Amino acid sequence: MDQLSAMRAFVRVVETGNFTRAARSLDMSKTTVTNLVQNLEGHLRAKLLNRTTRQVAVTTEGALYYERASQFLSDLDELDGSISSSQAQPSGRLRVEMAGAFADLIVIPSLCDFYCTYPQITLDIGVGDRLVDYIAENVDCALRAGAPTDQSLIGRKVGEIGLRTYASPGFIEMFGAPQHPRDLEDKFFSVGYLNAQAGKVLPLEFRRGDESLEITPRYAVSVNDSRSYVAAALSGMGVAQAPQFMVRDAVERGDLVEVLTDWDREPLPLYIVYPRTRHLGNKVRVFVDWLVKLLKESNARDAQSPRRTMPIKVKPEAEEPAPVAVAAE
Repeated sequence: MDQLSAMRAFVRVVETGNFTRAARSLDMSKTTVTNLVQNLEGHLRAKLLNRTTRQVAVTTEGALYYERASQFLSDLDELDGSISSSQAQPSGRLRVEMAGAFADLIVIPSLCDFYCTYPQITLDIGVGDRLVDYIAENVDCALRAGAPTDQSLIGRKVGEIGLRTYASPGFIEMFGAPQHPRDLEDKFFSVGYLNAQAGKVLPLEFRRGDESLEITPRYAVSVNDSRSYVAAALSGMGVAQAPQFMVRDAVERGDLVEVLTDWDREPLPLYIVYPRTRHLGNKVRVFVDWLVKLLKESNARDAQSPRRTMPIKVKPEAEEPAPVAVAAE
């Protein structure tokens, strides 16, 4: 029996939840995976999995074996990678997940540079902010905004996103501009950003010196995609707190202008995240290093961009109609 292959097959079955997905991710037939696991159980003289027609459940012995085996395989891959990285050009398929705005505006425009440096790496980029099953979908890593909260993931900070507060000139012409963040609670509409996982619109954050505010925005529309969020702001649907890299061109054209310029907010950290059961292989390392450089260049361009504003017009309060004098008969 090839015990190492059998261990890999068993670990993949546990992580993916069934033999079919495990076989697909290992590029093996289902029969081969089944035979490997059966041979491993025979070698160990222990039942590792309970199989039914619908699902696979791990036995107590199987759970203990999985914990040790997955760590062993991860250490083995790390050892192999540390040796081979100094001997060979990084190669293979790299599956990465990221939000569409990062892909379209930062990563994809510079991919030719990455490919020229690492021609033996094939990139599969999944676009979206959805929840990812890293193991079942064989995802190597993901670029995400905010620190990871999932304890099964390891995160490495690779950069930050600068955010400022904007509105369209048409919005300001019609309604005026907010003079204080509190105005966004009851006087002015914002564009709401809907957190699909939490099922609620995210608050707006502001900072000025030692003063910090968290505002629950008043909104007429909310969206759960960053590009749609900026599009709604451009159409005049409200004030938006948007990443600078996403609105750079719109600001330069004058399609968006900055408001509440004496307030800013903490930058949003960017992380590369990957499962604890998977080591950061050489192909992932070179991609992450390239991405860190790319994000620094993007932030440098944002820092040099002019802060376009326009005169604040305060919409006057409606006056009470003057009383009408009625002549006495």
